[in-house]
Amino acid sequence: MELAPGLHRIGNDIIAVHLIVTDEGLTLVDAGLAGHYADLRRELAAMGRPVSDIRGIVLTHGDTDHTGFAERLRAELGIPVYVGAGDAGRAMGEKPPATPKDRRRLGPVLRFFAYAMRKGGLRMPAVKEVVPVHDGDVLPLPGAPEIIGMPGHSPGSVAIHVPAVRALFVGDELTTRNVLTGVVGPQPAPFTDDQAGSSASLARIENLDVDWIIPGHGAPWTRGVPALVAAYREAEEARSAG
Repeated sequence: MELAPGLHRIGNDIIAVHLIVTDEGLTLVDAGLAGHYADLRRELAAMGRPVSDIRGIVLTHGDTDHTGFAERLRAELGIPVYVGAGDAGRAMGEKPPATPKDRRRLGPVLRFFAYAMRKGGLRMPAVKEVVPVHDGDVLPLPGAPEIIGMPGHSPGSVAIHVPAVRALFVGDELTTRNVLTGVVGPQPAPFTDDQAGSSASLARIENLDVDWIIPGHGAPWTRGVPALVAAYREAEEARSAG
C-alpha cells in the first residue's frame, strides 16, 4: 500500500514492513515475519519492481518479528542487513532477556498470536550476517536513511530518519497500538528491556520535522513529533499511576 510517494507499507497495524522507493532502488525497513515475504512479492509486482531492486534492509532492532524474511533476502540475493550494533547478536539469534510482565487482554493477545502464526511466526530464522550501524550513520542506500540511536526497547534499537520521504521509523521504541491490550494511541511498547531508557530516548527525536512517524506496531502518526511525544508522556503517566 502506498502511504505517500516513495513510501509503501506491507502488513497491517499488528506488524508492518515498509519500503522506501526511488528510481535508483529500494530500501526495506524491517522484515516482519517470514510469511510477509509473499506480501512483499505482491507489493513489488504491483509496483513493477523486481526483488533485486532492494539494495538493503535496515532493522529498527533485532527482535524476531522484525527480522522475518531478512535472512532469505540476504542468503538468496546478497542483500545486506543493517542493524544497530547493540542488537547485532539479537538479530543473529541470541535470546533477549526476560522483560517485566506487561498488561494484556485476551482478545488482542489472541489476535496478535493468531496473526503471527499465519505469517510464519513459528519459523523465525536468525540472520547469519549483519552490518552493524551506529548513531549518526547515513547509510549508502536509496533514500539515504539516517540512524538515530534509541536504546531502551533493546540495547541496539534505532530510529531511521528518511528525509527524502519525510518519514521517521521508530520500531518498538513506542507503539500506537498495543498488541497485548488493543489500546490505540502513542504509548510505551510492550516487551521493552528498559522502559526508563526507552522513555529518555524520545528526546533524540523531539526536534525532527517529519510528516510520518511510523512504529513497528500500530498506525502511522501524522500529527508531528511534538504531539506524538505529548501523547506518549500522557499515556506513560497514566500507566505509572495505574
